[in-house]
Amino acid sequence: MNDEINTSAELAEAAAMPRCHEVHADPERCPPEQPESVAKKPVEQKSPAQWAYERLIMYIQNFEKTLDNEHEVAMGFTGGDAGVLRIEGMGYFDPDVITFYGSDPTGAKTQLVQHVSQLSVMLRALPKQVEQSEPNRIGFRLAQDLEKA
Repeated sequence: MNDEINTSAELAEAAAMPRCHEVHADPERCPPEQPESVAKKPVEQKSPAQWAYERLIMYIQNFEKTLDNEHEVAMGFTGGDAGVLRIEGMGYFDPDVITFYGSDPTGAKTQLVQHVSQLSVMLRALPKQVEQSEPNRIGFRLAQDLEKA
């Protein structure tokens, strides 16, 4: 406990601000940065789907920063034999659905529609597709879209 004194306005503002805390063995690996556009609208005014979508974008973008030019972000599924989805797009449907668009390792189009209460995403690095000169960085495009909103 500290002896810092806050005004009631400062306490209300601090309570409304999203918090993220992470510790990594590699000190260069940082928690996701929150874009200004995410902070513009208070959490209480966001649907569970929008809030999950915005945080996933931050995690995907942060994960992509750790990848070399030979790998792209994908997500693995838990349970069953669903496998892996190369993330090529993402969206949400208020109030509580997140959608991932992409392809599986064979190139088949894949879409996952998931309720936020069941959300469990494992980010994975997959080798980029051979015909591409540059890796696909979906996190960058998703973050740009957030900034436009």
